[in-house]
Amino acid sequence: MNRYTVNRRHFLAASSLLLGSAALPSFAWAQGEPIKIGTLTPLTGSGGPYGPVMADTVKAVVDEVNAAGGILGRKIEVVSEDDQTNPEAGVRAARKLIDVDAVSAIVGTWASSVTTAVAPLCWESKTFLATVSGADSITELPHQGYLVRTQPNTTLQGRKFGEFAAAEGAKRVFFVSPQTPYAESQFENITKAIETAGGETAILIYDDKKPSYRSEVDEVLRFEPDAIIFGGYTPDTTVMLKELYRAGYQGKKIAFAYAVNEKLVDSVPADVVEGCYTIAPSSNESSTAYQRLVKLIGVDKPDPYTVQVYDQVNLILMAMAAAGETTGTAIKDNIRKVSQAADGTRVDNAVDGLKLIAEGKPVNYDGASGPCDFTDKGDISDSSFRYEQVRDGKLTLVKIA
Repeated sequence: MNRYTVNRRHFLAASSLLLGSAALPSFAWAQGEPIKIGTLTPLTGSGGPYGPVMADTVKAVVDEVNAAGGILGRKIEVVSEDDQTNPEAGVRAARKLIDVDAVSAIVGTWASSVTTAVAPLCWESKTFLATVSGADSITELPHQGYLVRTQPNTTLQGRKFGEFAAAEGAKRVFFVSPQTPYAESQFENITKAIETAGGETAILIYDDKKPSYRSEVDEVLRFEPDAIIFGGYTPDTTVMLKELYRAGYQGKKIAFAYAVNEKLVDSVPADVVEGCYTIAPSSNESSTAYQRLVKLIGVDKPDPYTVQVYDQVNLILMAMAAAGETTGTAIKDNIRKVSQAADGTRVDNAVDGLKLIAEGKPVNYDGASGPCDFTDKGDISDSSFRYEQVRDGKLTLVKIA
């Protein structure tokens, strides 16, 4: 089983142990409609390996909170939609969640292009949006506070890629990427790090729908790079790696962990991907929140996006309780009060946080992905990164820093 996916029967069995009907108290819900939260994750498309478990994790957290009495005496209901890793499909799904289902918040948009397309619908309708997308441009949008992201922005990610390549001795670094909202910023910050170390860079933007990249690889190799950084998703990165292998490229290969994942490693000949490095924001694996998540969904090593949506839904539920209201505006105005209150009691889950809030006590959530402190723009203020390398056909941890 892929370590970043969850067998549905395993997931449901684990949930039933936690939430078995015989063990649950019976609650008389207050009058009124359920509080609705939407998940908008990539159940299909390039992000398909991640979206299903992200959505299931949100439901598992909500089940825990409902079992403990809900919020303000009301039950929470999760409505899940597939953005297909496609902006047009994402907009259609978001309109349904906002206009038909009347959700207070949307959780989990993954691709930056989808988040960019969906965000205006959210702030115009005063629906709160929590995303795992990294493009710098997202928090530059005029979102009026109705958006936060738990994913480090591209400025930080690009710098990490460049610094890592430089530390590995690379002096000539080529960045290849499809046209994405983050490609320009990613390259700019890679370049700053490489030039600081005395090196130089080049870039190629390619069509991610092409079946072959032979001419593109020829252009890359004319630069004589000693490191290539891949900015695409799994399907196009797979093709690019195969073309480079056929061309005899022997330099360093560095990619996003969401692209060079276990699915890719298992699907290509070992020599194609051997030695490739991957970089991703690191989960806070030593935290009690992370351990709770592992137990909740029955996955030993949940991917960073699952970890982040776990934090997002916990924060959203506590923000509603702190506000005494369940609107998107209430979430916007209170999410920082429950995530970074200096005088708050530290909590790692919504159930415990809701009890304290009901007692009139401030809380400070420390999450499975990290501290979950947000800047005024909605960016996460800091993050560790996880570096892995494909060794003997397996992704192997190099360091967390």
